Amino acid sequence: MTTSTGVTVVVVPPATANGPLHVGHLSGPYLAADIAARAARARGERVVTTAGFDVHQNWVLTRAEKEGVDVEKLAAAYRDEIVEALDAARIRYDVFLDPQSTAYQHGVTTLAADLTEAGRFPLRKLTLLACEDCGRTLHQSYVVGTCAWCGSEAAGGGCEGCGGYTSADNLVDLVCNRCGGAPKPFQANVPVLSMEDYRQELIEIWLRAELPDRARRIVTHYLEHRLPDVPIAYPTNWGLKGTGPHEGLRLEVYAEVGLSTVYGVAQSLQPGALGLEETSRAWSEVGALWHFNGIDNGFYFALFWPAVYLACGVPPEAIGGAQVNEFYTLDGAKFSTSRNHAIWANDFLHDEDVDIVRLYLAWDRPDRYASDFTVASYREFEAYVRPLLDGAVTTSPVPAVLAEEDVRRGAAALRPRGFDPALAVRATLTGLAAGAPGVDQLLSILIGR
Repeated sequence: MTTSTGVTVVVVPPATANGPLHVGHLSGPYLAADIAARAARARGERVVTTAGFDVHQNWVLTRAEKEGVDVEKLAAAYRDEIVEALDAARIRYDVFLDPQSTAYQHGVTTLAADLTEAGRFPLRKLTLLACEDCGRTLHQSYVVGTCAWCGSEAAGGGCEGCGGYTSADNLVDLVCNRCGGAPKPFQANVPVLSMEDYRQELIEIWLRAELPDRARRIVTHYLEHRLPDVPIAYPTNWGLKGTGPHEGLRLEVYAEVGLSTVYGVAQSLQPGALGLEETSRAWSEVGALWHFNGIDNGFYFALFWPAVYLACGVPPEAIGGAQVNEFYTLDGAKFSTSRNHAIWANDFLHDEDVDIVRLYLAWDRPDRYASDFTVASYREFEAYVRPLLDGAVTTSPVPAVLAEEDVRRGAAALRPRGFDPALAVRATLTGLAAGAPGVDQLLSILIGR
Protein backbone atom coordinates (compact mmCIF):
# COMPACT_ATOMS: atom_id res chain seq x y z
CA MET A 1 0.00 0.00 0.00
CA THR A 2 1.34 3.44 -0.93
CA THR A 3 0.34 6.84 0.38
CA SER A 4 -0.08 9.80 -1.97
CA THR A 5 1.91 12.95 -1.22
CA GLY A 6 -1.20 15.04 -1.86
CA VAL A 7 -4.95 14.74 -1.72
CA THR A 8 -6.67 13.01 -4.64
CA VAL A 9 -9.84 14.92 -5.63
CA VAL A 10 -12.52 13.04 -7.57
CA VAL A 11 -15.19 15.25 -9.13
CA VAL A 12 -18.51 14.36 -10.78
CA PRO A 13 -20.90 16.87 -12.31
CA PRO A 14 -23.83 17.82 -10.09
CA ALA A 15 -27.09 16.19 -11.16
CA THR A 16 -29.55 18.64 -12.70
CA ALA A 17 -32.62 18.94 -10.48
CA ASN A 18 -35.18 18.75 -13.30
CA GLY A 19 -35.74 15.02 -12.89
CA PRO A 20 -34.58 11.92 -11.00
CA LEU A 21 -31.43 9.96 -11.79
CA HIS A 22 -31.74 7.10 -14.26
CA VAL A 23 -29.54 4.08 -14.94
CA GLY A 24 -27.76 6.00 -17.71
CA HIS A 25 -26.58 8.55 -15.15
CA LEU A 26 -25.32 5.84 -12.80
CA SER A 27 -23.45 4.00 -15.55
CA GLY A 28 -21.63 7.18 -16.53
CA PRO A 29 -19.75 9.40 -14.09
CA TYR A 30 -21.39 8.57 -10.76
CA LEU A 31 -20.59 4.90 -10.25
CA ALA A 32 -17.22 5.23 -11.99
CA ALA A 33 -16.10 8.06 -9.72
CA ASP A 34 -17.16 6.12 -6.63
CA ILE A 35 -15.19 3.05 -7.73
CA ALA A 36 -12.10 5.14 -8.54
CA ALA A 37 -12.28 6.87 -5.14
CA ARG A 38 -12.68 3.59 -3.25
CA ALA A 39 -9.71 2.13 -5.11
CA ALA A 40 -7.61 5.19 -4.30
CA ARG A 41 -8.44 4.86 -0.61
CA ALA A 42 -7.52 1.17 -0.74
CA ARG A 43 -4.11 2.24 -2.10
CA GLY A 44 -3.68 4.50 0.93
CA GLU A 45 -4.36 7.82 -0.75
CA ARG A 46 -6.09 10.76 0.93
CA VAL A 47 -9.25 11.32 -1.12
CA VAL A 48 -11.92 14.00 -1.35
CA THR A 49 -14.96 13.19 -3.49
CA THR A 50 -17.70 15.63 -4.48
CA ALA A 51 -21.35 15.13 -5.31
CA GLY A 52 -24.25 17.51 -5.53
CA PHE A 53 -27.18 18.74 -7.50
CA ASP A 54 -27.67 21.63 -9.89
CA VAL A 55 -30.61 23.95 -9.30
CA HIS A 56 -29.52 26.84 -11.47
CA GLN A 57 -29.75 25.40 -14.97
CA ASN A 58 -32.72 27.32 -16.33
CA TRP A 59 -34.02 23.98 -17.59
CA VAL A 60 -35.14 23.59 -13.96
CA LEU A 61 -37.16 26.81 -14.02
CA THR A 62 -38.57 25.88 -17.43
CA ARG A 63 -39.86 22.55 -16.10
CA ALA A 64 -41.36 24.19 -13.01
CA GLU A 65 -43.16 26.80 -15.11
CA LYS A 66 -44.51 24.21 -17.52
CA GLU A 67 -45.85 22.12 -14.63
CA GLY A 68 -47.15 25.15 -12.72
CA VAL A 69 -45.22 24.32 -9.54
CA ASP A 70 -42.89 26.30 -7.29
CA VAL A 71 -39.36 25.93 -8.63
CA GLU A 72 -37.68 25.75 -5.21
CA LYS A 73 -40.04 22.98 -4.10
CA LEU A 74 -39.53 21.09 -7.38
CA ALA A 75 -35.74 21.32 -7.02
CA ALA A 76 -35.86 20.23 -3.38
CA ALA A 77 -38.01 17.20 -4.25
CA TYR A 78 -35.61 16.09 -6.98
CA ARG A 79 -32.69 16.76 -4.64
CA ASP A 80 -34.16 14.20 -2.23
CA GLU A 81 -34.60 11.67 -5.04
CA ILE A 82 -31.04 12.22 -6.25
CA VAL A 83 -29.63 11.72 -2.75
CA GLU A 84 -31.74 8.58 -2.27
CA ALA A 85 -30.43 7.13 -5.54
CA LEU A 86 -26.80 7.86 -4.65
CA ASP A 87 -27.26 6.26 -1.23
CA ALA A 88 -29.08 3.25 -2.69
CA ALA A 89 -26.26 2.74 -5.19
CA ARG A 90 -23.71 2.97 -2.32
CA ILE A 91 -22.08 6.00 -3.92
CA ARG A 92 -20.18 7.82 -1.19
CA TYR A 93 -19.04 11.42 -1.18
CA ASP A 94 -17.15 13.70 1.17
CA VAL A 95 -18.64 16.97 -0.07
CA PHE A 96 -22.26 17.50 -1.10
CA LEU A 97 -22.71 20.72 -3.08
CA ASP A 98 -26.18 22.03 -2.28
CA PRO A 99 -27.05 25.30 -4.09
CA GLN A 100 -30.06 25.77 -1.83
CA SER A 101 -27.87 26.09 1.29
CA THR A 102 -26.91 29.52 2.59
CA ALA A 103 -23.29 28.49 3.20
CA TYR A 104 -22.89 27.30 -0.39
CA GLN A 105 -24.41 30.48 -1.80
CA HIS A 106 -22.23 32.72 0.35
CA GLY A 107 -19.06 30.74 -0.37
CA VAL A 108 -19.49 30.56 -4.14
CA THR A 109 -20.60 34.17 -4.64
CA THR A 110 -17.78 35.45 -2.41
CA LEU A 111 -15.23 33.51 -4.43
CA ALA A 112 -16.69 34.83 -7.70
CA ALA A 113 -16.65 38.42 -6.43
CA ASP A 114 -13.04 38.07 -5.23
CA LEU A 115 -11.99 36.84 -8.67
CA THR A 116 -13.48 39.94 -10.28
CA GLU A 117 -11.82 42.19 -7.68
CA ALA A 118 -8.51 40.43 -8.43
CA GLY A 119 -8.91 41.10 -12.16
CA ARG A 120 -9.31 37.44 -13.10
CA PHE A 121 -13.01 37.82 -13.99
CA PRO A 122 -12.93 41.48 -15.09
CA LEU A 123 -16.14 43.38 -15.81
CA ARG A 124 -16.62 44.18 -19.49
CA LYS A 125 -19.33 45.83 -21.53
CA LEU A 126 -20.62 43.11 -23.88
CA THR A 127 -23.34 42.98 -26.48
CA LEU A 128 -25.72 40.23 -25.41
CA LEU A 129 -28.94 38.98 -26.98
CA ALA A 130 -32.45 38.91 -25.57
CA CYS A 131 -35.72 37.65 -27.03
CA GLU A 132 -37.52 40.59 -28.62
CA ASP A 133 -40.88 39.02 -27.68
CA CYS A 134 -40.55 37.66 -24.12
CA GLY A 135 -37.46 39.62 -23.07
CA ARG A 136 -35.46 36.67 -21.71
CA THR A 137 -31.68 36.89 -21.95
CA LEU A 138 -30.78 34.21 -24.48
CA HIS A 139 -28.50 31.73 -22.73
CA GLN A 140 -28.65 28.07 -21.67
CA SER A 141 -32.09 26.58 -22.36
CA TYR A 142 -33.54 29.93 -23.41
CA VAL A 143 -31.74 29.80 -26.75
CA VAL A 144 -31.65 27.16 -29.48
CA GLY A 145 -30.01 27.07 -32.89
CA THR A 146 -27.47 25.16 -34.94
CA CYS A 147 -23.95 24.39 -33.70
CA ALA A 148 -21.52 26.31 -35.88
CA TRP A 149 -18.95 23.53 -35.55
CA CYS A 150 -20.84 20.27 -36.25
CA GLY A 151 -24.25 21.41 -37.53
CA SER A 152 -26.27 19.68 -34.80
CA GLU A 153 -29.28 21.36 -33.24
CA ALA A 154 -28.14 22.70 -29.87
CA ALA A 155 -29.26 24.83 -26.96
CA GLY A 156 -27.01 27.20 -25.08
CA GLY A 157 -24.28 25.68 -22.95
CA GLY A 158 -22.98 22.73 -24.91
CA CYS A 159 -23.60 20.72 -28.06
CA GLU A 160 -24.41 17.04 -27.55
CA GLY A 161 -23.26 16.34 -31.10
CA CYS A 162 -19.64 17.45 -30.68
CA GLY A 163 -19.24 18.54 -27.05
CA GLY A 164 -18.39 22.12 -28.06
CA TYR A 165 -19.28 25.41 -26.39
CA THR A 166 -22.56 26.91 -27.56
CA SER A 167 -23.95 30.34 -26.75
CA ALA A 168 -26.14 33.01 -28.29
CA ASP A 169 -22.89 34.49 -29.56
CA ASN A 170 -21.97 31.48 -31.74
CA LEU A 171 -25.16 29.54 -32.53
CA VAL A 172 -26.45 29.80 -36.11
CA ASP A 173 -30.09 30.71 -36.86
CA LEU A 174 -30.84 31.09 -33.17
CA VAL A 175 -34.27 31.79 -31.69
CA CYS A 176 -35.78 31.94 -28.24
CA ASN A 177 -36.39 28.38 -27.07
CA ARG A 178 -39.35 29.48 -24.96
CA CYS A 179 -41.48 31.48 -27.40
CA GLY A 180 -39.68 31.32 -30.76
CA GLY A 181 -38.91 35.03 -30.75
CA ALA A 182 -36.04 36.58 -32.67
CA PRO A 183 -32.88 37.84 -30.91
CA LYS A 184 -32.42 41.52 -30.10
CA PRO A 185 -29.02 42.92 -28.99
CA PHE A 186 -28.48 44.84 -25.77
CA GLN A 187 -25.42 45.87 -23.80
CA ALA A 188 -24.51 44.91 -20.25
CA ASN A 189 -21.51 44.98 -17.91
CA VAL A 190 -20.71 41.39 -16.99
CA PRO A 191 -17.68 39.54 -15.57
CA VAL A 192 -15.74 37.56 -18.16
CA LEU A 193 -13.21 34.74 -18.05
CA SER A 194 -10.76 35.31 -20.89
CA MET A 195 -9.59 31.76 -21.46
CA GLU A 196 -6.88 32.95 -23.84
CA ASP A 197 -5.06 34.39 -20.81
CA TYR A 198 -4.47 30.81 -19.65
CA ARG A 199 -3.51 29.30 -23.01
CA GLN A 200 0.06 28.34 -22.06
CA GLU A 201 -0.92 26.75 -18.73
CA LEU A 202 -3.79 24.91 -20.42
CA ILE A 203 -1.48 23.57 -23.13
CA GLU A 204 0.85 22.22 -20.45
CA ILE A 205 -2.12 20.59 -18.71
CA TRP A 206 -3.39 19.08 -21.97
CA LEU A 207 0.04 17.66 -22.81
CA ARG A 208 0.19 15.93 -19.43
CA ALA A 209 -3.48 15.07 -18.83
CA GLU A 210 -5.29 11.91 -19.77
CA LEU A 211 -8.16 12.65 -22.14
CA PRO A 212 -9.96 10.40 -24.64
CA ASP A 213 -9.58 11.04 -28.36
CA ARG A 214 -12.96 12.78 -28.71
CA ALA A 215 -12.06 15.21 -25.93
CA ARG A 216 -8.66 15.84 -27.52
CA ARG A 217 -10.40 16.70 -30.79
CA ILE A 218 -12.39 19.33 -28.89
CA VAL A 219 -9.16 20.71 -27.44
CA THR A 220 -7.49 20.73 -30.85
CA HIS A 221 -10.42 22.58 -32.40
CA TYR A 222 -10.22 25.36 -29.83
CA LEU A 223 -6.43 25.55 -29.94
CA GLU A 224 -6.67 26.38 -33.64
CA HIS A 225 -8.64 29.53 -32.75
CA ARG A 226 -8.57 32.14 -30.05
CA LEU A 227 -9.92 30.57 -26.87
CA PRO A 228 -13.33 32.07 -26.07
CA ASP A 229 -14.21 34.80 -23.61
CA VAL A 230 -16.95 33.28 -21.46
CA PRO A 231 -19.38 35.44 -19.43
CA ILE A 232 -19.36 34.45 -15.77
CA ALA A 233 -22.72 36.08 -14.99
CA TYR A 234 -25.75 37.41 -16.87
CA PRO A 235 -28.64 39.77 -16.29
CA THR A 236 -31.30 37.07 -16.24
CA ASN A 237 -34.21 35.72 -14.21
CA TRP A 238 -32.74 32.48 -12.86
CA GLY A 239 -29.45 31.48 -11.27
CA LEU A 240 -27.36 32.13 -8.18
CA LYS A 241 -27.59 35.85 -7.33
CA GLY A 242 -24.26 37.62 -7.52
CA THR A 243 -22.88 39.87 -4.80
CA GLY A 244 -20.51 42.84 -4.71
CA PRO A 245 -19.42 43.66 -8.27
CA HIS A 246 -21.95 41.09 -9.54
CA GLU A 247 -24.96 42.73 -7.88
CA GLY A 248 -28.01 42.51 -10.15
CA LEU A 249 -26.51 39.59 -12.11
CA ARG A 250 -26.82 35.83 -11.74
CA LEU A 251 -23.85 33.50 -12.08
CA GLU A 252 -23.60 31.50 -15.28
CA VAL A 253 -24.32 27.95 -14.18
CA TYR A 254 -21.21 26.26 -15.63
CA ALA A 255 -19.08 28.89 -13.91
CA GLU A 256 -21.00 28.18 -10.71
CA VAL A 257 -20.27 24.46 -11.05
CA GLY A 258 -16.53 25.08 -11.40
CA LEU A 259 -16.45 27.57 -8.54
CA SER A 260 -18.53 25.29 -6.30
CA THR A 261 -16.02 22.49 -6.81
CA VAL A 262 -13.18 24.79 -5.76
CA TYR A 263 -15.17 26.06 -2.77
CA GLY A 264 -16.44 22.62 -1.67
CA VAL A 265 -13.07 20.88 -1.78
CA ALA A 266 -11.48 23.77 0.12
CA GLN A 267 -14.15 23.41 2.82
CA SER A 268 -13.36 19.71 3.16
CA LEU A 269 -9.63 20.36 3.50
CA GLN A 270 -9.76 23.53 5.61
CA PRO A 271 -13.26 24.06 7.06
CA GLY A 272 -14.24 27.71 7.12
CA ALA A 273 -12.02 28.69 4.17
CA LEU A 274 -13.72 31.64 2.46
CA GLY A 275 -12.72 33.80 -0.47
CA LEU A 276 -9.94 33.56 -3.02
CA GLU A 277 -6.90 33.69 -0.72
CA GLU A 278 -8.06 31.10 1.83
CA THR A 279 -9.49 28.81 -0.85
CA SER A 280 -6.26 28.89 -2.87
CA ARG A 281 -4.29 28.06 0.28
CA ALA A 282 -6.48 25.01 0.95
CA TRP A 283 -5.95 23.72 -2.59
CA SER A 284 -2.18 23.64 -2.06
CA GLU A 285 -2.81 20.29 -0.33
CA VAL A 286 -4.19 18.72 -3.54
CA GLY A 287 -1.93 16.38 -5.48
CA ALA A 288 -4.33 15.27 -8.24
CA LEU A 289 -7.74 16.34 -9.54
CA TRP A 290 -9.75 13.99 -11.74
CA HIS A 291 -13.02 14.69 -13.48
CA PHE A 292 -15.59 12.01 -14.32
CA ASN A 293 -17.92 13.34 -17.02
CA GLY A 294 -20.04 12.56 -20.03
CA ILE A 295 -18.63 13.52 -23.42
CA ASP A 296 -21.42 16.08 -23.94
CA ASN A 297 -19.63 18.24 -21.34
CA GLY A 298 -16.39 18.05 -23.34
CA PHE A 299 -15.70 21.78 -23.57
CA TYR A 300 -16.23 22.22 -19.85
CA PHE A 301 -14.11 19.42 -18.38
CA ALA A 302 -11.36 19.74 -20.99
CA LEU A 303 -11.09 23.52 -21.21
CA PHE A 304 -13.40 25.76 -19.24
CA TRP A 305 -13.24 24.25 -15.74
CA PRO A 306 -9.43 23.90 -15.87
CA ALA A 307 -9.28 27.61 -16.76
CA VAL A 308 -11.59 28.41 -13.81
CA TYR A 309 -9.39 26.33 -11.52
CA LEU A 310 -6.28 28.16 -12.71
CA ALA A 311 -7.97 31.51 -12.09
CA CYS A 312 -8.72 30.31 -8.55
CA GLY A 313 -5.09 29.45 -7.89
CA VAL A 314 -5.32 25.66 -8.22
CA PRO A 315 -1.80 24.38 -9.03
CA PRO A 316 -1.75 23.41 -12.74
CA GLU A 317 0.24 20.26 -12.00
CA ALA A 318 -2.67 19.02 -9.85
CA ILE A 319 -5.10 18.84 -12.80
CA GLY A 320 -4.76 15.22 -13.86
CA GLY A 321 -7.38 14.83 -16.58
CA ALA A 322 -10.79 13.30 -17.11
CA GLN A 323 -12.36 9.89 -17.42
CA VAL A 324 -15.16 10.28 -19.91
CA ASN A 325 -18.17 8.18 -20.81
CA GLU A 326 -19.93 8.14 -24.15
CA PHE A 327 -23.72 7.93 -24.30
CA TYR A 328 -25.47 4.92 -22.75
CA THR A 329 -28.60 4.03 -24.68
CA LEU A 330 -31.68 2.08 -23.62
CA ASP A 331 -32.92 -0.43 -26.20
CA GLY A 332 -31.08 1.55 -28.87
CA ALA A 333 -32.36 5.06 -27.97
CA LYS A 334 -30.75 7.71 -25.75
CA PHE A 335 -31.86 7.79 -22.11
CA SER A 336 -34.14 10.81 -21.86
CA THR A 337 -35.74 12.36 -18.79
CA SER A 338 -37.95 14.65 -20.87
CA ARG A 339 -39.27 11.80 -23.04
CA ASN A 340 -39.59 9.43 -20.07
CA HIS A 341 -37.37 6.94 -21.90
CA ALA A 342 -35.42 5.67 -18.92
CA ILE A 343 -35.06 3.09 -16.20
CA TRP A 344 -35.20 5.21 -13.06
CA ALA A 345 -32.34 4.58 -10.66
CA ASN A 346 -34.37 4.48 -7.45
CA ASP A 347 -36.87 1.97 -8.87
CA PHE A 348 -34.17 -0.26 -10.34
CA LEU A 349 -32.00 -0.22 -7.22
CA HIS A 350 -35.03 -1.02 -5.05
CA ASP A 351 -36.02 -4.03 -7.15
CA GLU A 352 -32.58 -5.47 -7.95
CA ASP A 353 -29.52 -6.74 -6.08
CA VAL A 354 -27.26 -3.69 -5.81
CA ASP A 355 -24.16 -5.92 -6.01
CA ILE A 356 -25.24 -7.11 -9.44
CA VAL A 357 -26.34 -3.64 -10.56
CA ARG A 358 -22.97 -2.09 -9.73
CA LEU A 359 -21.02 -4.93 -11.35
CA TYR A 360 -23.14 -4.86 -14.50
CA LEU A 361 -23.03 -1.09 -14.95
CA ALA A 362 -19.26 -1.09 -14.40
CA TRP A 363 -18.87 -3.93 -16.93
CA ASP A 364 -21.22 -2.36 -19.49
CA ARG A 365 -20.16 1.27 -18.91
CA PRO A 366 -19.82 3.25 -22.18
CA ASP A 367 -16.36 4.54 -21.33
CA ARG A 368 -14.56 3.97 -24.63
CA TYR A 369 -17.55 3.73 -26.94
CA ALA A 370 -21.30 3.93 -26.66
CA SER A 371 -23.09 0.90 -25.21
CA ASP A 372 -26.72 -0.18 -24.96
CA PHE A 373 -28.61 -1.33 -21.88
CA THR A 374 -31.15 -4.11 -22.38
CA VAL A 375 -33.01 -6.01 -19.69
CA ALA A 376 -32.19 -9.28 -21.46
CA SER A 377 -28.43 -8.70 -21.29
CA TYR A 378 -28.70 -7.64 -17.65
CA ARG A 379 -30.55 -10.88 -16.82
CA GLU A 380 -27.92 -12.97 -18.63
CA PHE A 381 -25.17 -11.22 -16.64
CA GLU A 382 -27.09 -11.75 -13.39
CA ALA A 383 -27.53 -15.46 -14.09
CA TYR A 384 -23.79 -15.84 -14.72
CA VAL A 385 -22.54 -13.74 -11.79
CA ARG A 386 -24.95 -14.76 -9.02
CA PRO A 387 -23.43 -18.23 -8.48
CA LEU A 388 -19.94 -16.69 -8.37
CA LEU A 389 -20.98 -14.24 -5.66
CA ASP A 390 -22.70 -17.04 -3.73
CA GLY A 391 -19.58 -19.23 -3.85
CA ALA A 392 -21.42 -21.92 -5.80
CA VAL A 393 -18.69 -22.06 -8.48
CA THR A 394 -15.62 -23.88 -7.19
CA THR A 395 -13.72 -24.64 -10.38
CA SER A 396 -12.12 -22.24 -12.82
CA PRO A 397 -11.04 -22.71 -16.43
CA VAL A 398 -8.12 -20.38 -15.65
CA PRO A 399 -5.09 -21.71 -13.72
CA ALA A 400 -4.71 -20.22 -10.24
CA VAL A 401 -1.48 -18.37 -11.05
CA LEU A 402 -3.11 -16.65 -14.04
CA ALA A 403 -6.23 -15.78 -12.04
CA GLU A 404 -4.05 -14.17 -9.36
CA GLU A 405 -2.28 -12.11 -12.01
CA ASP A 406 -5.65 -11.13 -13.49
CA VAL A 407 -6.77 -9.81 -10.08
CA ARG A 408 -3.63 -7.66 -9.84
CA ARG A 409 -4.33 -6.36 -13.34
CA GLY A 410 -7.91 -5.58 -12.34
CA ALA A 411 -6.79 -3.58 -9.31
CA ALA A 412 -4.33 -1.60 -11.45
CA ALA A 413 -7.15 -0.83 -13.90
CA LEU A 414 -8.92 1.24 -11.25
CA ARG A 415 -6.31 4.01 -11.13
CA PRO A 416 -7.65 7.23 -12.67
CA ARG A 417 -5.03 7.13 -15.41
CA GLY A 418 -6.05 4.23 -17.66
CA PHE A 419 -9.28 3.69 -15.69
CA ASP A 420 -11.02 0.55 -16.96
CA PRO A 421 -13.75 -0.77 -14.63
CA ALA A 422 -14.90 -3.34 -17.20
CA LEU A 423 -11.46 -4.97 -17.04
CA ALA A 424 -11.66 -4.90 -13.24
CA VAL A 425 -15.04 -6.67 -13.29
CA ARG A 426 -13.79 -9.37 -15.67
CA ALA A 427 -10.73 -9.89 -13.47
CA THR A 428 -12.96 -10.13 -10.39
CA LEU A 429 -15.17 -12.80 -11.94
CA THR A 430 -12.09 -14.80 -12.94
CA GLY A 431 -10.65 -14.40 -9.44
CA LEU A 432 -13.88 -15.46 -7.74
CA ALA A 433 -14.05 -18.67 -9.76
CA ALA A 434 -10.43 -19.48 -8.90
CA GLY A 435 -10.44 -18.22 -5.31
CA ALA A 436 -7.52 -15.93 -6.17
CA PRO A 437 -5.81 -13.88 -3.43
CA GLY A 438 -6.89 -10.23 -3.36
CA VAL A 439 -10.19 -10.80 -5.13
CA ASP A 440 -12.27 -9.99 -2.04
CA GLN A 441 -10.84 -6.47 -1.80
CA LEU A 442 -11.32 -5.87 -5.53
CA LEU A 443 -14.90 -7.10 -5.28
CA SER A 444 -15.62 -4.85 -2.29
CA ILE A 445 -14.43 -1.81 -4.24
CA LEU A 446 -16.63 -2.65 -7.20
CA ILE A 447 -19.81 -3.46 -5.26
CA GLY A 448 -19.29 -0.68 -2.69
CA ARG A 449 -19.14 -2.66 0.52
